[in-house]
Amino acid sequence: MQSLFLKDKKGGFWLAVMLEERRIDLKKLAARLPAPRFSFGGAADLHRLLGVRPGSVTPFALVNDVGHLVTPVPAMLEHDPLNYHPLVNDRTTAISSADLLRLIAASGHVPRIVDLAGLEGEPDIPES
Repeated sequence: MQSLFLKDKKGGFWLAVMLEERRIDLKKLAARLPAPRFSFGGAADLHRLLGVRPGSVTPFALVNDVGHLVTPVPAMLEHDPLNYHPLVNDRTTAISSADLLRLIAASGHVPRIVDLAGLEGEPDIPES
């Protein structure tokens, strides 16, 4: 799984969680939600809001967002179990999709569940 910490152009924060191999066009994702245009959130905001460092982004970190400033976007709920870092990236733990949704709710967040079909970015073009 991959977790993307995003910031929209109005200063809102988002945590998009999807399959690792999925490549998403952030402009299309913002339009689908709907949300203002996205960019990647910075390390300082990531640590301030979710209490983790780059490389350790995980939906478990939502428990650290006591101000509920980050909107979770779980986009892999059809898979079970789900594997994530438990706040540090030297370990991995598994959780069911249903339990992940319960964790998100218990942390006081309301997930925005979207279908990512059709949001793929342009494929990487190998260098010659």
